[in-house]
Amino acid sequence: MKNILDQIMEAKKKEVEEKKLLFDLNGHRSVSSNFDRACVSLKQRLLEPGSTGIIAEFKRRSPSRGWFKEAGYPAPPTVMDYEKYGAAGASILTDTAFFGGELPDLAVVRTLCGLPLLRKDFIIDEIQVMEAKAYGADVILLIAASLSPARVRELGAAAKRLGMEVLLEIHGEQELEHICDEVDMVGINNRDLRTFRVDIQRSVELGKRIPPGKPRIAESGIDDVATIRRFSDAGFEGFLIGERFMKEPDPGAAFAAFVNELKQQA
Repeated sequence: MKNILDQIMEAKKKEVEEKKLLFDLNGHRSVSSNFDRACVSLKQRLLEPGSTGIIAEFKRRSPSRGWFKEAGYPAPPTVMDYEKYGAAGASILTDTAFFGGELPDLAVVRTLCGLPLLRKDFIIDEIQVMEAKAYGADVILLIAASLSPARVRELGAAAKRLGMEVLLEIHGEQELEHICDEVDMVGINNRDLRTFRVDIQRSVELGKRIPPGKPRIAESGIDDVATIRRFSDAGFEGFLIGERFMKEPDPGAAFAAFVNELKQQA
């Protein structure tokens, strides 16, 4: 029986092949003004004094938890609240089949928001990198579990040519070899993408192995301020949080309350 990651990757490969029938690598340049836009640095925002370090995520569903918000639930109000109340950046899920995301979410948010935007998806091909730039992303996510070290370098180089930053997501010690010059930041996913189990202590230990100069970002399973404090004390500069806010009736208000509690305990 295929695990969740295998199912996602099988579907993603088919999706990419369909994209290639519609656009060649440069096909997006003629229809998007974002190729002339200078990207906003997420790395810089994470390292700024006083930064919350929070990359607040917009997603409608997850394969393990189901729907948080109905299909078509608008992204801009939530992401604008993320910006208003102090997020360092925003992560926009663009995978449709498993996460209920849409690329237009990214494009619309880009026109209304000044935060650095991460395209959160399962990127396996250069055409998705071009697509990310066309729709307004500043950062792409590359997942070590679905790519070889050589492929990370190639896709990372493609992002760099377009002025974007690269966040590499790893989960285990064996994926440390994926870290390379093309990677700006390293995310450690507390949730195993194959089983969706969360193990925070393993992430803290793995964080000690990240090379200097590449901000460490804790991803998934962060439900309270105490967990952020734990990661911060372990040297992490960033915290990608999505479900904690998206499961609430008003995600923006939930984020505001979370940041207020974080500041009170500073």
